[in-house]
Amino acid sequence: MQEILLQTTWQEWLGVAFSMIQVLLAHDNNPLNYLFGIIGVSLTLYVMQASGLYAECGLNVYYLVMSIFGWLNWLRKQQSSYLAISKSNRRDWSITAAIVIGSFTLSVLILHYFTDSQVPVFDAAVSAFAWAGMWLMAKRKLENWILLNISNLLAIPLMVYKELYLYAFLSVFLFIVAVFGYRNWRRIMQKGHDTAGELI
Repeated sequence: MQEILLQTTWQEWLGVAFSMIQVLLAHDNNPLNYLFGIIGVSLTLYVMQASGLYAECGLNVYYLVMSIFGWLNWLRKQQSSYLAISKSNRRDWSITAAIVIGSFTLSVLILHYFTDSQVPVFDAAVSAFAWAGMWLMAKRKLENWILLNISNLLAIPLMVYKELYLYAFLSVFLFIVAVFGYRNWRRIMQKGHDTAGELI
């Protein structure tokens, strides 16, 4: 165990730490999660590229862009264009399914034919469900937590296989937080009182 900890890079330590803070802030519906997300994702992007998890790299580029966009949008408008939490409808689920199937298929083909990835199917599956979950989160749909947790479950063995043990721990942590995030968002939605932006 000590050897594993000693071999862990500082980028991995800090990437996990900032990612943990980010998801706790997202759980509490706090827009500051974007700022911590920008730092955490930047560090994670470096770690995933070095580990040959190319679909994860693409996913983290998306996370980075969305975090920057979300942060700037919140700074500029705060609640003027704020979207309340709601449940996904049939159209949302159709788009979600298309994102999962489309991004999985495209990722597998790219990873198989254009990279040296050792785990193209697993890497693509983790990313596909995360892509869909992030789309639902951007739409502030309650079920984003479900899609993100499917991604988290798949990520745990993938990170262990790639010997990224801190990120495996982070995936377990994210899974637990997402369970409570789902409950918290559902409570906010049922109360009809969504107060993001008033927390800081």
